[in-house]
Amino acid sequence: MSRLMWKKAIVLAVAAGTALAVPAPAAASSTKPLPLRGGLTLQIPSTWKVVTKGDWTRVVTGACAKPQGPYFTSGCRSFWVLGPKVIKTGHLGVKPYKAAQPFYPTGDLGACPQNGKYVQVHGKPTAIGYRVIGGDRKAHYRSWPGRCVVDATGEHKFFFTQREWFVPRSGILIVDQWRTPGLAAILKSATWSRT
Repeated sequence: MSRLMWKKAIVLAVAAGTALAVPAPAAASSTKPLPLRGGLTLQIPSTWKVVTKGDWTRVVTGACAKPQGPYFTSGCRSFWVLGPKVIKTGHLGVKPYKAAQPFYPTGDLGACPQNGKYVQVHGKPTAIGYRVIGGDRKAHYRSWPGRCVVDATGEHKFFFTQREWFVPRSGILIVDQWRTPGLAAILKSATWSRT
């Protein structure tokens, strides 16, 4: 290979490397801060939408016909960040939420997350422990298997998983019924203000 060909090859390689490096700043700007109660801030993808009503914050991560719908709205890819007023009645709508029970804010049957024709039921947790949320804080963590069943017969239709991160000291409960990709990493890298 001649010197001229080597120089062209090096110039092309450098140009290609430069072209590949350009998107890096764009990737950094593809997130946005989501400030929450207690000084907690999550860095979420900029395409996610946030709907807040009182102590209920829904983070919409994908297709969702009714982003402002209540907790049991089906077909809305999202997760919830809940505050102390919701936690106070978060078990069956009348008792305080405790990490030992799945978050289920009504005594009635709740619609299945994926399809409102079915109702949801929960089994025993498949994961119990603590997970880091932003540096040195830890959340009570549970992963609950869920089933979507026909109300009248109990016939099983499909499974889902309900993941919960509970930070009692800060009055925060995060509930995810869609196995939201990247959510665990987002929570782990969250930040807390020192106020």
